[in-house]
Amino acid sequence: MNKPLFVAAAVSLSMFGLAGCAKKEAPAEPVRAVRTTTVSGSESVASHEYAAEIRARTESRLGFRVGGKLQSRSVNLGDSVKAGQVLAQLDAQDFRLGQEAARAALAAAQTNLDQASADYRRFKELRDQGFIGAAELERRETAMKTARAQLDQARAQATVQGNQAAYASLVADAAGVVTAVEAEPGQVVGAGTPVVRLAHDGPRDAVFSVPEDRVGALRQLLGQPGGVTLVPWGSGEPAKATVREVAAAADPVTRTFLVKADVGNAPVRLGQTANVKIAGQAMAGVIRLPLTAVAEAKGQTIVWLLDRNAMAVRSQPVVVAGADGNTVVIAQGVKPGDEVVVAGTHVLTPGQKVKPFVEIQAAAGRVIPASASAPASLASR
Repeated sequence: MNKPLFVAAAVSLSMFGLAGCAKKEAPAEPVRAVRTTTVSGSESVASHEYAAEIRARTESRLGFRVGGKLQSRSVNLGDSVKAGQVLAQLDAQDFRLGQEAARAALAAAQTNLDQASADYRRFKELRDQGFIGAAELERRETAMKTARAQLDQARAQATVQGNQAAYASLVADAAGVVTAVEAEPGQVVGAGTPVVRLAHDGPRDAVFSVPEDRVGALRQLLGQPGGVTLVPWGSGEPAKATVREVAAAADPVTRTFLVKADVGNAPVRLGQTANVKIAGQAMAGVIRLPLTAVAEAKGQTIVWLLDRNAMAVRSQPVVVAGADGNTVVIAQGVKPGDEVVVAGTHVLTPGQKVKPFVEIQAAAGRVIPASASAPASLASR
């Protein structure tokens, strides 16, 4: 084989192999579409919102005044009851026997008194005739007084036994709604053991808990009509409520303070959940941005600012003062006039080229560029 030709072929193969191993150029980063809004300062009223539950002003845990075996329960959870209605019944056999024994003791005491009274009258006649001394008459008088006292005792005991028998029936002392059932038929309950829980008809309260730093503001609203706004969940119009009570001590577990607000004539149901809004002081120059505009990078909260001349974005650290619904309040980092990206932030990098997101309105057949008034919740791809 000709040596020069072999060398040339080897060099060609080497060059081809090196060309195949050369690093390929990375594809150009695509130009992302973003939606932006222009920052503007406005006056805003900071508000605090808490979850509340509608409860009855008065709620009683009803139990028997005597112990025994629960024979029957005539109400269930959610039932409406009237004042004087029988809610549950104990086995009253022992109470009836005790009542009969007390009646027998009362009859015996009455008979004893009658006998002692008759003896006293006879001995008094004998004393008047001089047949007996004064001491004997005094003994008969003392026996009569003792019998009278025993009769009073027996009468009181019979009344107590009658009450005990009546206590075997659990009666509602007010109209209301049964909110809990805590004992079942066949169960032996002690005196005072709760059997049912009754929410009385009448005023309703919105009950909620607030952190320690808000207790002072709530105390200032005590008794002020319309101090808070009640917003029922699901359906219902907002209504004004009055702060009626603020707990003096924090809950030992949650370390929050319980607050009760009178809802007045608001159309709310017992047990319904609602939001309670408490307005704060008005603040001027407040900057609000949608939640979608805020991101986190390297432990900092940032937003992406758009440079219209270069059509590129840069990150800007911000300080968030709080949240209000679907917006955040920015304390530092941006100023009125800045253009902030509100959709598409999850795919951005510093200096990245972007283009405005264009929304096609199919119904009108028009192309509308994204603006500050467009919903910020629509993320671009």
